[in-house]
Parts: sequence; structure tokens; C-alpha cells
Amino acid sequence: MSVTDRGAGPLAQSGGPLAPSAAPGTPVAPQARVVSAASAASAPPGRILVPYGQGRSRGLDADELGTHGAAMDRLVALGLPVVPGLTVPAGAAASLCATDTAEAAVELVEQLAGRHIGDPARPLLLRLSASAPTEIAGLPPDLPCLGAAPARADDLCAVIGREDALYDVWAATVRMIAEYALDVPGDLLDDALLDTPGARARVEVLLSLVAEHGSRPFPDDPAQQLALAARALLARWDSPRARRSRRAQRLPAELAVALHVQALRIGPADHSGYGTAVSRDPETGRLSPRGSFFRGVRRSAPPPHAGEPLDRLAGGTALLEHSLLTLERHLRAPVSVDFEVRDDEISLLAASAQPRPPLRASVCLAADLARDGALGREEAVERITPAQVQELLHPQLRLTGGEELLAQGLPASPGAAAGAVVLSSERALELAAEGTRVVLVAAETTPADVPGMLASAAVLTGSGGIASHAAVVARGAGRPAVCGAEGLRVDRATGTVHFGERIVREGDLVSLDGRTGAVYAGTLSVSVAGPPPELSTLLGWADGVRRLGVRVNADTAAEVETALALGAEGVGLCRTEHQFLGERLPLIRRVLLAADPAAREDALRALEHAQHEDFTALLTAVGDRPVTVRLLDAPLHEFLPAPGQALDAAEEQRAEALREANPMLGLRGVRLALLHERLYPAQAEALFTAWAEVAATGPRPELEVMIPLVSLPEELAAAAAYVRAAAEAVAARTGVEVPYRLGTMIETPRAALLAGELAEHAEFFSFGTNDLTQLTYGFSRDDVERQVLAAYQERGFLTASPFARLDPHGVGALVALAAGRAREVRPGIKLGVCGEHGGDPESIAFCDDLGLDYVSCSAHRVPVARMAAAHSALRVRRDEGGERHDDGGSAS
Repeated sequence: MSVTDRGAGPLAQSGGPLAPSAAPGTPVAPQARVVSAASAASAPPGRILVPYGQGRSRGLDADELGTHGAAMDRLVALGLPVVPGLTVPAGAAASLCATDTAEAAVELVEQLAGRHIGDPARPLLLRLSASAPTEIAGLPPDLPCLGAAPARADDLCAVIGREDALYDVWAATVRMIAEYALDVPGDLLDDALLDTPGARARVEVLLSLVAEHGSRPFPDDPAQQLALAARALLARWDSPRARRSRRAQRLPAELAVALHVQALRIGPADHSGYGTAVSRDPETGRLSPRGSFFRGVRRSAPPPHAGEPLDRLAGGTALLEHSLLTLERHLRAPVSVDFEVRDDEISLLAASAQPRPPLRASVCLAADLARDGALGREEAVERITPAQVQELLHPQLRLTGGEELLAQGLPASPGAAAGAVVLSSERALELAAEGTRVVLVAAETTPADVPGMLASAAVLTGSGGIASHAAVVARGAGRPAVCGAEGLRVDRATGTVHFGERIVREGDLVSLDGRTGAVYAGTLSVSVAGPPPELSTLLGWADGVRRLGVRVNADTAAEVETALALGAEGVGLCRTEHQFLGERLPLIRRVLLAADPAAREDALRALEHAQHEDFTALLTAVGDRPVTVRLLDAPLHEFLPAPGQALDAAEEQRAEALREANPMLGLRGVRLALLHERLYPAQAEALFTAWAEVAATGPRPELEVMIPLVSLPEELAAAAAYVRAAAEAVAARTGVEVPYRLGTMIETPRAALLAGELAEHAEFFSFGTNDLTQLTYGFSRDDVERQVLAAYQERGFLTASPFARLDPHGVGALVALAAGRAREVRPGIKLGVCGEHGGDPESIAFCDDLGLDYVSCSAHRVPVARMAAAHSALRVRRDEGGERHDDGGSAS
């Protein structure tokens, strides 16, 4: 977007030799005009010379003025300082080849600049450039130094203070005019330049070649030079190569260009030059000009050396910052400018919105514009996408293109990290304690690996998908993870990892990107995560827009505190089985593998004590917010010891008797609780006792107790009786009747179909979309993504993994059906989603459309969900034909 993109009027009739305009209000496409000097000759020269800033008043826009002329018009209208100059409109560009028009152009630019060519004290030269009606590749290069002559060169160099600053640029201009306007063969010119060292000598050689081989000597007269420069530039534009380039860009080969004659005010090198700048610091996003400054005369191609930082500008930075601020308010985008400095004064040469501004700059600008009243808050929120929020929250790899890719897996948890390869949780803990950053690599992870996962900088597995154990734990802990890495094979006996034919040893360094699923050899540079404070401002405004609540899936007090800092409104899922990971794993194993009822009762008492500690810390962190606690639900194999790792032969035998062919569909959730009848009562008593103790200190969490993996109403009724009995027992013992809601997780298709009957026993539903997707499709969420879903996506069967994005036609249809049937029985039933889809923007929009009450996701996706819910609400408002209800953009 250039400064003419906003508010430019339609092309109007000019009354001169220009093409007629379109009807008012009709968009004007780039016109194909044949450049003809004869067609413009009938108009007086002054009629076809348009000073910068006067184009619109003459009824012209970018179609006639070119993008540069229109941009300069807008800059003048904004009151910004511009380089003095004029435009010869596209329909009359060839007229500048005539000496009388060129003379008039020279005189007009001299008047605009307040200087004269040949003045030894305040010298002036000219620059000729071209622009098309639209942004286009392949424009001829600018031709500066018009008006220079051997007799005036020493005076110019004396003012500049550097001879090369003039002669380098002058040589390029003479060379192009010699070939394209004075018929000197290009090969002859190139050979002479290659054989001539020194900028001054090259100019002298070029002038001699023109005198010897050209159609006429190179003139000293500025107007004649300008006329020849126009001829050269238009000839270059009309060359076969240039015409082919336009056709490749799907533009008319005969497309005309406007010509621009600019003042090139010469000044001392210490106080003059040119440069480029962007409005915002890419690292902080703050308004602070960043760019480069070059001393001397501006050239078409970038100079061969690096420029100086902008803080070397003497006396001009403040004016540049003012110009950038004005442009940002006008374009509503971070901007970039080209500028010149003469005698410590800045003049703009070009300005446009940055095509791909740094994300921090976009975030800070959106907040700044809303605070200043240039944008409404809702529009500011819409400018930042949920994906951009996620990018800001996680570190990213800085790739250069020369990295060695080891493997490609599934993007299981966003972020990037580098570290030494470790092949066991124990080794991860050892090295992390020494301060070494490690990447835990495993075929797959188990609950026993959680301490090592938490100690690692990242996790990499050869199996599993984005809903696997490794992915879920990593996301909850904010660790980058790649799962299902293709060709990965771990050999712990030899301490090696095979990535196809490539072998990496334990201790070798790797880097991974959890956003793309790529794994690289060695240590790559990682950008530091850390969004600017303005993101919190925008998310606060987003909270005022969204209807859908946003909670967190969190199992510990530390995770809750992290999520609350990121804006979570409560806990939508506390997975109590995650409280038995690592060193707590033996507690649940003792319950499952108890040799007799007495041993089991002892194990349950130990479990209840541990759970009481966990729940007390969790509820204290939650405070007065809602918290949904799911009673134990995990596939049995996650708790059992691996073959050969039981305490003794008797325990090994009991474990072997419990192993299942398909644990995901086996003895888990409510089924386990109905066979171990004291399990849920023990958990519930620990929970209610903890609530009573926390409430005595002040906070009163809104407690919700959830029964998992229900398929039969009878299952829910039986489990609900356990919970009610536990509440009564705690009330009898403590005198506190704990207020709570009882609900269930809808994660089997049968539960969705029988939602009406389940609603008779449940005050809330939480849709566990991970398992509901698995059971609806018949897909194993641990295996199918790598083996099946990638191929299905390649063949177009699926557009995305149904474990990453909620399937609206199958799984989504079950959610919609269950929500409808539940509301028929219990109109006020609370409905939420706590599967991994609760952090996916498209899935969030689907939940919003269904009128669900909240979504719940991992802590580090909470800001993403907040922004996605706001975008969904604004979309719904637009779809319903509503207006924005901004407060006028004022922001405190």
C-alpha cells in the first residue's frame, strides 16, 4: 500500500492531451497507451508539467501520474517535506524528449527548489525517473546527475567534498544515455568501463566515446541532457526485454509510464546524503526509525558498502520521526520511506506501507492507533490474528537455508529449542541439573518420563500424534515438541538415534521447531519469545468483544498460575491422572496391583493424602474462579510397569493379567472406578476436604466434578452416587457442605447420542474432543497421524488433521446434536470443550457458533484462544449485518 491507496479519487478529465477519465466512481485499471511525442506536442510545455502536490487538483491519479507521482501528491497533501519535482503524465511522457519541454521542466524545478544549475554556492542537478500506473518489476533505473558537465564538475566536487560521490553516479547516467539515446554500442561502452579504473576517468572515457561514436556529442546544456535522458529511459522501457517482462507480469506490453524530474540539491557530504528508514524497531515494535544513511549523491542501485546508522543524521532524525508518525496514522500500517538529506534537512522521495512488517511492529502500531483514536478497539483487535499471537508467545528458529534437516515430524507443541540429545528421563534430569539444555528423544513417552520432559528444553518422539502423551504434556508445560518423526529409531543400548541413514549420538546437538515439525542437526539460533506489552492491551480489548469463555487445561498450581497470567478465566480440565506422574506413579500402581483388599485400602489412603495436597495447592491458585476436576481417566498401560520392571514376580504376574490389547478402549475412566469402588470416593473426599480448607482462608472456587468416559447413563448415575456420598462424608466430618456441580465428559459417540438421558444426571458437559475424534473416526490418535493422515491430506481426503482441527461434519455434528439434546432436558446446562481443539482458532469459531459456554486449552494457547474467540464474535456480528460498537477509538 502506498500513500495513494487511501482516499484517491477517480481519474478526472484534465482538458489536456491526456487520456479521458473513467466514469466517476469506476475503478481505473492501468491503461495501455502508445507513447507519442506528436500527440503531446500541441500542448504548451507548462500544460503537461505537474509539480508534486498538484496532480489531484488537476483531476489526475496514479493512472496518469504513476505510482510515484501519486505518492508524492499524497505526501504533499499530508504536509510532509518532499524533494522538489514534477511529473510528466503517462500520456505525455514522450513530450519531455523535446528540448522546449525539457527547458520548461528545468526552469520549473529550479523555481521549486530555489536553486539554479551551475550555481557554485548552492548547486543543483536533476534526476529523471519513471513509474507505472501500478507497482511493477522492470522499471528503467533512475538517471541522476543531469546538468553535470566537465566545466562544472570541480565546483560540484568542492561542495560535496568527495570526488567519487559525484563521478560514480554520473558515469552510470552517461553510459545509459550513450547507449539508448546517442546510439553508442553497449558492448563498446562496457569494454571501455572494464578497462578504465577510477570514477573520474570512466566519465571522461564515456564522454570521449560518445563524441567519437555517438549520433552527437554529449551536451553540457541541462535541458538537452534531460531531453536525451527522457529518450533513453523511454527507449529502455520500450525494449523487447522490457516488453516481455510486462507480459510475464500480465500487464499490457504497451503500458505507458509517467516521468518524474526531481531536484538533486548538492551539499557537503558531512551534511548531505540519502537513505531508507522503517518506522518501527523490529525487535521492540516501538516507533523508532531504523535504517541506513549514505553520504553523497543518490544512485539507482544500492551502493556496494553498508550505510551508516540513522543516528548519524545531523539534525534530521526528529523530522524523520515526525514524517513516519504522520504516515503511519494515514496508512494505518508500519511504513518505510526513502529520503534525502541536504544541509541537514530531510525530504521524502517515496513512502509506502511495509509489505511484511515485523509482527511486534504491527502489534504495537494497532494499540497505538487505537489509543490515539485513529482506530476503534475492535478494528485494532481484528488486525492481529490468533496465529500471530501464537508466534509472539513462542521462540522461533532463525533459519538461513543451509541447515541439515534430520527429520520431519508432526508439529505437536509450538516453539523452538536446541540442546544435547538425551535418551532417558534420568539422563535429562542429570544434565539439566548441571545447567545443560537437553532434548529428550524417545520412541514414545510414558507418565514415568514426565520429570525428564519437564527438565528438557524440548521433546522429540518417533511415534505418537498431536494428541499423544508427549504432545499433551509438552503443550501443558510450554515445551516445544515434535512427535512421529519420520525415520526416527532410538537405540538406547548403543546410545544412538537413527534418522534414516543419519546417526546421532547421545550428547550431540540438535534443534527442533515445534511449529513446523522440523528437526535439524546442530545448534541453530533461536529468537527469544516475549510479546510486547501492547499485546496484553489488545487481548484485554479482545476480552471485551468475545462471548466465549476461555479456560485452561491445568493439573498443578504452577500451571494454573501460568495460565491465569496469560488470561485464563478458570480451569476447564484438571486431569487428576497427571498428578500421579513421575515420583507419584507408585501410588496409583499400588492401588491397581494390590495383592489383597487390605493392601488396596492402605494404597488408597496414601493416594487420598497425596491428592489432598495437590488439590489444596490447585484450589488456592484458582481462587474464586471455576475449576473442573476430572476424576481418574487414563489408559491402564500408562500406570502399569513395563514388562520385567515390577517389584517382584507376584506383582509382575498381576500386572500381566491387567495388560490389554487395546488400552485406549479398555479399563479406563468410569469403568475402572466401577471395578475399584473406593477409587473415586477417595479422590472426591480429598477434593472436597481441600475445598473446605481453602474456603476457610477466603477463596471459594466454583467447583465442578467430572466423570470421564461415560457411555451408559447407568455408569454416570453410579459414579455420581460415589461423589455425593463423598461430599456427605466430608460434610459430616468438617461441617462444611461443599457447593459443586456434577458433570460428565462427552467423549464417546454413544454419550453424544444419549446426551438427553445423561443430562438428567449432569449439570454440565465438557466435550473431550480428542477421544471423541478418535472414537468417531476409529483412528488411533497415537498412530494414525503419521501413517494415515499425512497420506489422506496429500490425496485431498482431509484438509487438516481432525485431531488438530475439529471435524465439523462428523465429530462436530455429534457435539451439536449432544448440545441440543442436553438443552432440551436441562436448559441451563453448562457446555464446554476441553479437548485439544479448544486452542485451535477454526474449532473455536465452530464452538462459538454452537453457543457453547467456554473452551479450555493448554496454558500457552490461552492468549490464542482469547483472540480467536474475539475474532469469531466480530465475524458473527458482521455476518448478522451488525455494526461495530467501538467506543470511538479512545483508549486509556
